[in-house]
Amino acid sequence: MTTDQIVYSVFGVVILTALVLDLGFLSKKNATISIKQALRQTFLWVLLALGFFIFMWIEEGQKLGLEFLSGYLMEWSLSIDNIFVFILIFDAFNVKEQHTSRVLLIGIIIAILLRVIFITVGVALVAKFSWILYIFGVFLVYTGVKMYTANSDDHFDPHNTIIYRNLKKFLPLSSSDGDGKFVIRQNGKPVYTSLFVVVVLLAAIDLVFALDSIPAVMGISNSSLVIYTSNIFAILGLRSLFFLLRGAVNEFEHLQQGIAIVLVFIGIKMLGEHYISMIMDKNTQVILSLLVIVFCITGSILYSIFTNKQKQEAAKKSS
Repeated sequence: MTTDQIVYSVFGVVILTALVLDLGFLSKKNATISIKQALRQTFLWVLLALGFFIFMWIEEGQKLGLEFLSGYLMEWSLSIDNIFVFILIFDAFNVKEQHTSRVLLIGIIIAILLRVIFITVGVALVAKFSWILYIFGVFLVYTGVKMYTANSDDHFDPHNTIIYRNLKKFLPLSSSDGDGKFVIRQNGKPVYTSLFVVVVLLAAIDLVFALDSIPAVMGISNSSLVIYTSNIFAILGLRSLFFLLRGAVNEFEHLQQGIAIVLVFIGIKMLGEHYISMIMDKNTQVILSLLVIVFCITGSILYSIFTNKQKQEAAKKSS
């Protein structure tokens, strides 16, 4: 077996084992997840990813190891932004606490399958038409600028999405959650419940986010091994992050700007790859990308916490 085959095999075993444990022990039907449990699960997923990073470093070398870590951190930070949209979807359809965990898990599993297809197509296109990377670079710069200047008062409404409107147009939908079922029968005919709609929206919205995240990882690494593994590791931690962050939607108001700066940086890096490579070797580029990602994401989170405290203190003084 080649080194890549060994890494893929270990990755597959780790992911399947984690999913079996998650499905069998952590996702009991109608069970609720507390903040403490969510924190523990988030820690385990991050620890698992860091363990894989060390394994990648040993098997594939420093460069690919650091590329995986950079890609994972990039995807993980984008996942936080993704989660805030997930929270709005759950609130919009009034998903009960006891159904939240199972619906999230099913949505995430579907998202993983769609991302694998998306990544496979993307990698194949880049391998055949390398100039597509320049299109990705322009797209990332555009997305980053748009994200940075976005109006925070513009609220996402799941009922106004093309996905929901098409579901409503072509399928018989019910506002009921079917007591945890995805399909119920009314007047002898199958009707799709609100939980079914939520699962479809979760998978579809994640795929929309993948339009940013997958090109961003391609800007960090041209290794399909890194692109696949960093994406899937980040997605698998989405559910625990959801339960951990749903009470703190407004606590990270500047995170979007931090992510936007990273996207612009990676986009510019993709566009200037030829010239950057003339003055900086690949290892240095990877380390620089990692430092920028860590600095921007950590900085935006800390700045959000700082400004929130200032607002709270100002509110206390005014009252």
